[in-house]
Amino acid sequence: MHSGRHATASGRPRRSPAAEPHTLEGMDDRYGSDVLAAGWRERGFAKASDVPAVKDLVVEVADDGYCGAITRAQAGMVELEDWKGRRRSFPMGGGFLIEGKPVRLVAPSAAPQGKRRTASGSFVVEDDRAKVALPSRILVEGRHDAELVEKVWGADLRVEGVVVEYLQGVDLLEDLLTQAPPSATRRYGVLVDHLVPGSKETRLVEQILRGPHGKHLKIVGHPYIDVWQCVTPAAMGIRSWPQVPRGTEWKVGICRAFGWPAEDQADIARAWQRILSRVTTFRDLEPSLLGRVEELIDFVTEPTA
Repeated sequence: MHSGRHATASGRPRRSPAAEPHTLEGMDDRYGSDVLAAGWRERGFAKASDVPAVKDLVVEVADDGYCGAITRAQAGMVELEDWKGRRRSFPMGGGFLIEGKPVRLVAPSAAPQGKRRTASGSFVVEDDRAKVALPSRILVEGRHDAELVEKVWGADLRVEGVVVEYLQGVDLLEDLLTQAPPSATRRYGVLVDHLVPGSKETRLVEQILRGPHGKHLKIVGHPYIDVWQCVTPAAMGIRSWPQVPRGTEWKVGICRAFGWPAEDQADIARAWQRILSRVTTFRDLEPSLLGRVEELIDFVTEPTA
C-alpha cells in the first residue's frame, strides 16, 4: 500500500519598454483591455479550491496567519481553535490556506464529490467493510501511539484485516512472544518509541531479534522521545516543539510550555487529545513515523509462501 504524498501564485513577467512607438489602437496592453472585467482580482494568482469545512481540519487564515482546527461550521461561519485553545470565528468561503495553498471553505454537503482518500492518503475502497482479521498483528508501544495509528491508518487496516494491539512497554514484548509465538503465518510488526542507537530500547530490541522469534518479527521505531513529537510543528501551529529542561518529565514540560494544566494524568490525557485533534491526514505527521508504519503494514500483509 502506497500513499500518494504532497503554484505558488505566478507573477506576470516584467516587460521591458518597447523601442518602437505604439498607437493607442494597436497598443500592447499588458494590463488587459478591461480592468473591471469579471475575475480581474484573481488574475495572476493560484485559484482557490473548494474544501469541506469538516471538524478538526487545520487551516490558516491568509490575512493574519492565525492557524487553528475547525471546531464548528454553521450558518455561514466557521470556528477555529488554535493550539492554546483560543477560538475565533470567520465567514465561510475564501481567504484560507492549507499547506500554503489557497482554499475556499464550503459546507461539507456542498463539497464536490470525487474519489475520496483515507487519512493515510490511500484511495477509499467503496465496499470498505472490514475483513476477517488476519492472524498477523501490529503491536504499538504506548496508548497514545496506538490512538495515532488508528486515526491515520485505521480505515486502511480494517480493509486489510490487520488488528493493532496496544503494547504497554517494549520490555513486556518477550513475555508476549513466549505466550503467543509468531510464525510464518502469524507475523508481528512492532512500533517502538525512541529507537535510537545506544538507547535501552534499541538494546532490548536487538536482543529479541537475535532470539528464536526474530525471523517472524519486524521491529521499527521513530527517533522521538514521545509520539507527541511525531505531530509536525506546522500542524500544531508552532515553529518547533519546546525544549524541556532536564529533570522534568517530558509531557509535563510540554504542557507547561504551552500553558496547559499538568497536575495529574487527566491533564496529560486532555493535552494529548488537543494534540491528536490537530492530526487530520498523514501530512500532519513526521516522515520518520509515516515510513515505519507503512513498513509494518507491508510486513504483516505480505502473502505467506
